[in-house]
Amino acid sequence: MINNVVLVGRLTKDVELRYTPQNQATATFSLAVSRSFKNANGERETDFINCVIWRQQAENMANFTHKGSLIGITGRIQTRNYENQQGQRIYVTEVVADSFQLLESRSQGQQQQQQGQYQGQQGNYNQNQNNYQNQGQQNTVPQQQNQGNYQRPTSR
Repeated sequence: MINNVVLVGRLTKDVELRYTPQNQATATFSLAVSRSFKNANGERETDFINCVIWRQQAENMANFTHKGSLIGITGRIQTRNYENQQGQRIYVTEVVADSFQLLESRSQGQQQQQQGQYQGQQGNYNQNQNNYQNQGQQNTVPQQQNQGNYQRPTSR
């Protein structure tokens, strides 16, 4: 069976870092991910996906990210359930991230945060996504041209 998840989005709040009784680091966070299509009103909707990451990756994420950081994660979907204090069975579906990657520099993130562009979730993520899709439709690798001086290397 295949259970693979790859997401790109922005953190909706700072990562919550905790430690288990066995001293294992775990971080929980919510990722805002814009949908690739528009609704009937011509607007893109955003999904808010609950995620968890463990061990050293959890500590790194808590140290190097903040609310609004643009990140990519890879992992898997997992379901679990527990009984709350009122005796009700609670079911949770979340992404268990194996790794994450920062997708913008610290200065870009701070600049956007100051400008308040994290609301709406349609800014740079969708622009970057559209640029990426457009690249797939055109040949973006320039062809090398022989300009007279170019000599093909000889094999030894």
